[in-house]
Amino acid sequence: MAEQGITPGGKRGYAGTWPPRAAAPAGGYIPARASIWRPFVETLRQWARAEAGAGRLLPWVPVAFGTGIAFYFAAEHEPVLSVAASVAIALCVLAVFSRRYKAFATIVMLAAVAAGFAMATWKTARIAHGVLARPIFSVALTGFVETRDIREKTDRFVLRVVSMESQREVPKLERVRLSVKKGTAPEVGSFVELKARLMPPLGPQRPGSYDFGRDLYFQGIGASGFVMGAVKTREPPAAGGLALRYAAFMQGLRDAIDARIRTTLDGDQRAIATALLTGRRDAITIPVNDAMFISGLGHVLSISGYHMAVVAGVVFFTIRALLALFPALTAGYPIKKWAAAAALVAAAFYLLLSGAEVATQRSFFMTAVVLIAVIVDRRAITFRSLAVAALVVLAIAPEALVHPSFQMSFAATLGLVALVQIGLPNLLASPDHSATARVALWGGRELTMLMLASLVAGLATTPYAAFHFHRVTPYGLLANLAAMPVVSAVVMPAGLLGLLAMPFGFDGVFWAIMGFGIDWMILVTQWVAALPGAVGRMAAFGIGPLIAASAGLILLGLLRTPLRWSGAVLLVVASVWALLVPQPDVLISADGRNVAVRGGDGRLHLMHSAKDAFLVKEWLAADADARTVTDASLGEGVSCDPSGCVVQGPGGAFVALATRPEALVDDCERAALIVTARPPPPRGCAASVVDAERLRRHGALVLRRTRDGYAIDAVKPGGIDRPWSPAVPGDGEAETTLRAPAPRPAIDATPAETDLQGED
Repeated sequence: MAEQGITPGGKRGYAGTWPPRAAAPAGGYIPARASIWRPFVETLRQWARAEAGAGRLLPWVPVAFGTGIAFYFAAEHEPVLSVAASVAIALCVLAVFSRRYKAFATIVMLAAVAAGFAMATWKTARIAHGVLARPIFSVALTGFVETRDIREKTDRFVLRVVSMESQREVPKLERVRLSVKKGTAPEVGSFVELKARLMPPLGPQRPGSYDFGRDLYFQGIGASGFVMGAVKTREPPAAGGLALRYAAFMQGLRDAIDARIRTTLDGDQRAIATALLTGRRDAITIPVNDAMFISGLGHVLSISGYHMAVVAGVVFFTIRALLALFPALTAGYPIKKWAAAAALVAAAFYLLLSGAEVATQRSFFMTAVVLIAVIVDRRAITFRSLAVAALVVLAIAPEALVHPSFQMSFAATLGLVALVQIGLPNLLASPDHSATARVALWGGRELTMLMLASLVAGLATTPYAAFHFHRVTPYGLLANLAAMPVVSAVVMPAGLLGLLAMPFGFDGVFWAIMGFGIDWMILVTQWVAALPGAVGRMAAFGIGPLIAASAGLILLGLLRTPLRWSGAVLLVVASVWALLVPQPDVLISADGRNVAVRGGDGRLHLMHSAKDAFLVKEWLAADADARTVTDASLGEGVSCDPSGCVVQGPGGAFVALATRPEALVDDCERAALIVTARPPPPRGCAASVVDAERLRRHGALVLRRTRDGYAIDAVKPGGIDRPWSPAVPGDGEAETTLRAPAPRPAIDATPAETDLQGED
């Protein structure tokens, strides 16, 4: 019989039975007044209070700072620096004086947004320089060579211009990037004289694609082109400066390392070894480079967090192990801190040797924060260290925010830190039974961590790889599991030992060991790239889904309560959104010489009066089209003659590319859309027309068929005026639609009979 006890309701009853109820009406129970909404709201409030607790604010500051930078790049014209700086300073001061108020967190976030906006504005004003607007077919240049890239087919260098002479007036350019025949690039630091053909910086190839001109602008480069004739070395009129001497020294060091590697390795072995140690990866052949990215191992070629961690880790553990051999040092001195300091010096040297790209800067700052935390006896891998690294990188280079390297690097690191902070404590918990202990003893825990790290980093970078490169890596986890242990245990340590042994002449054996590891990596990447379905293609989907996916990743990584699953919801929304984005019906290049039209088979068909392999490759990639630029099917259904081309477009209407004025008469009668790089046809043309003036003002265009014409998406909508993309004189409001001119009503021209009689 159950014992009598105290029930949860506070009244006496029997254990194991229902607690006493209030008096119930005859024949039934009292209806329960269940309220779901109130407990749910209270739970949300508790979670929100937990997320706003002590120590939770700092990781969100770089998010707000980056949001301010994003607002800057989204502006239609250049902001006023004094106003942006004043607002940022005022909000920062307000945040200092509101520390004891509930609105402190909100004010801090607003101050961070304003600070990011002001920092980006200041950076652009600080580096302001001229940008070439129109091609120059012959210009005489003198200047200092600042950088040099050795590539597979041609070499390239950046010239800091001292003087330029041209037949027509052009803006003063500070730097230009020039291509030369392979093996003829001048030495870094030399003063040269040459003639060149210059072009404006390459803009986006279609609306939403990467803006190469903006990237070059923040590098201080105002034009690109190629050398005509010989490059003559001259005595400089003045010294090039300390920065140029440093660049020449570092380039000489990279060349010396490459020369030593070349004595043992060649081909892709040598190119990948040089890329891993010096950051110079342009000499890798196209098939191997493509296979690396298809298989998901492309991140190995870009010096980032992984490489910096390996370098710092190898130095840290080696120095600590050597010092531990001396008991007197172990007992009386902080050898762990000494090893951390040595690793920090090694990481700084690796940063300088590799060229200090954005991903490498982020990696160094993150590694430096971790090592400094070891030196001062603080916890190393935390969201705070990631936040500090992000703030430092964005403060130094705000333009990094819109670069795929920064986005993918920080997304992967955020995922890995979240894994360490949330998943690692559970994974490394004490085993409860002998089976778990045996798995851990045989490396099961380490293998699981490697798999989880590869999976998390791959998933975190997928939205950015899909947006920028239009591809995903279905077998990325497999490739990383097969190749990365060899890269970590063989390739990178052998490379570091080779650098240390190079001054003493014993480096050859280490390059050979490095080559064996690289052979395995190439073998894995080619095997994975050849698997069925290895090439995951993704059509272009615009900035909206990318922003939603980024917000989802941030919420998943930074939130601690179940609110984090709102990030998963955002990721699902972003994925569905990206898949539902409609693809364009017509693509038009900025010069009007290449037009791609979607035919009845759903694929693009190309009309062109000038071949541009890079442009067509970008268009096909953005359309998730596996065809190459030489595929004959690109010209199916296209009819061309010396006057232009015609192809049947969306809805059965014809699209014409007119290259000669005499073709416009027939095209106006039969085509629904005419594209021409020449002046528009005379008034009365029944077709919609994209002419040279429209292309000059708006750049490359994307058209989507509508009921009464075409919806327009332009690279440069009306009203946009930025330093890297100046407004064209005469530019007006943004044009979002393209309609055919209204046909003139037919008027009966037959004269009245009475009028005729009067004339007679």
